[in-house]
Amino acid sequence: MNAQTALSTLTTLEVGGPAKKYVVAASEAEIIAAVRTADEVDEPLLILGGGSNLVVADEGFDGTVLKIASQGFTVDSEDSCGGASVVVQAGHDWDDFVHESVLHAWSGVEALSGIPGSTGATPVQNVGAYGCEVAQTIAAVRTWDREKKAVHTFTNHELQFGYRHSLLKASTVNGSPRYVVLSVEFQLLLGRMSAPVKYTELARRLDVEIGKRANSLDLRRAVLSLRAAKGMVLDPADRDTFSTGSFFTNPIVTPETAATLPSDAPRYAAGDKVKLSAAWLIERAGFTKGYGLLGEATSNTYDAGTPPRAALSTKHTLAITNRGGASTEDILAIARAVRSGVERQFGISLVPEPVLVGCSL
Repeated sequence: MNAQTALSTLTTLEVGGPAKKYVVAASEAEIIAAVRTADEVDEPLLILGGGSNLVVADEGFDGTVLKIASQGFTVDSEDSCGGASVVVQAGHDWDDFVHESVLHAWSGVEALSGIPGSTGATPVQNVGAYGCEVAQTIAAVRTWDREKKAVHTFTNHELQFGYRHSLLKASTVNGSPRYVVLSVEFQLLLGRMSAPVKYTELARRLDVEIGKRANSLDLRRAVLSLRAAKGMVLDPADRDTFSTGSFFTNPIVTPETAATLPSDAPRYAAGDKVKLSAAWLIERAGFTKGYGLLGEATSNTYDAGTPPRAALSTKHTLAITNRGGASTEDILAIARAVRSGVERQFGISLVPEPVLVGCSL
C-alpha cells in the first residue's frame, strides 16, 4: 500500500494525480478482501487493470485504488464438440491470453490481438475490434457483488452486451463498479483457422473474402501490423501510443440522422439504427492527424517553438496522445475541442470511450 502512488504511473495515457491508497491484489481472495475492506469504511474504490481505458483527474483519487493482478488461465474442458472452455483470471494480460489461444489452436479472439489491458476489463466494455467483440466468445463472468457481499456469476445473456457496453459497465459509477470481475470464462472453437473475417481492411490484408477464414496466426500478425500502423500497440519509443486507444466511440444514430450526412460518410447497419465512423466525422470537421501539434488553440499556453503536451495521434484521429508531460486537463482540452467541432459541423455529440474518473468533458 502506498498513499502517494501517482495514477499517471499506472495508466497508458500517463496522466492522473495521486491515489490516497494503492493496493495490489494477486488472487481472487485478495481482491475480495481488498474490496470488503474499502466498503466497510465506505471509502471510494477505483478498480484498475491494465490502466489502458482510464482518464483520471489531475487531483487524483481520494480513496482506494485496487490493482487487479491475478494471473493465469485454466482449461475446464476441451473437445471437438464443445470446443475449449477456458477460465482466465481478471488480472491476466489480455493480449497474452489472445496469443496463447492462437498457440493452443483455440479460435475466436485472434482479431482482438494487440489490445492493451487486462482480461477482466474486456467484458465491462465489451471490447471489440476488426469485426469481433468479446461478447461473441464469453460464456460467463465471475464477479464479486459489492451490494450483496457475495460472489455472483453472470451468463453471457445476463450481461446484456451491446456496442462497447454491458450490465457491468452500466452499474459502474466514476470507475467504481457494483460488480468486480474476478475471472472470465471463454468458449472457443478448436482449430487453427480464425473466426470468419468481417472487416474489409483486414480481409484485404489477408487476401481473403469477407466471411471467409484465415490462419489464426496469420490473422493475429495482420491485426498487430494494422494496429501498430495506427499507433494502437503500446511502444515506449512512440508517443503516439501513449493514449487510451480510441477516445470516442463510433456514434449509433437513427437512419434519419444518418441521412443528413454527406453521401460518402461511412455507414454500418446496427439493428434498426446506423453506426457511423467517429474518425470520419472528426476529420471532416477539420481535425487532422496531429491536431494540437500545429499551433491550434487548447487550454495550454506554450513558448514559441515548444511542442504541445497533448495532441491527436499523428497516425489516427481517434486517439488523443500524451506527447510528454501532459496533464489530464491538457488531454481533455483536445477532447473538448474535437467534440465541439463535430457537434457544430454535424449535430452529432461524440461519446468518450475511456472511463473518466473525477473529470468530465
